[in-house]
Amino acid sequence: MSEFTFRPMRRFKQQLPDEESAGILERAYRGFLSVIGDGGYPYTIPVNFVCDAGRIYIHCAREGHKVDAVRACDKACFTVTDTPRQEPDDWWYHVRSVVCFGRVRILEDEEEKDRRLRQLGNKYFPEGYDLETDMQRNAPRALVLEFTIEHMTGKRVREK
Repeated sequence: MSEFTFRPMRRFKQQLPDEESAGILERAYRGFLSVIGDGGYPYTIPVNFVCDAGRIYIHCAREGHKVDAVRACDKACFTVTDTPRQEPDDWWYHVRSVVCFGRVRILEDEEEKDRRLRQLGNKYFPEGYDLETDMQRNAPRALVLEFTIEHMTGKRVREK
């Protein structure tokens, strides 16, 4: 865990319990990874991911902006939202979001990397897709990032 003390959420009445936040994170379809990019500018990119035991796994190419940023600084932020919903007779939407702060590393162990790639494939590929053929063809060209959550907050918002 981090020695840094994270800020408490300002709108604490809208804060979700940790269990609810974890559930949203596990069920979310897409997430947004934010890293410190070129020239110190923030770089945020939508990513496919899987969440497992307090860690988030993201696949990526062996080179590019995201990997360069992670190699330069391991601190990152990861954000998801659930599907907005409307209550009957309301025009506004209710949405829940989760923001995670943590550290990112590139998985070095090939067996672990392949296991996480299979998890991603099982989440995103349609039933009947030949995952093993895809793994043989594409896994050698992929990396997997492991985001370890150090701090997480969830928030309920009524957009009105």
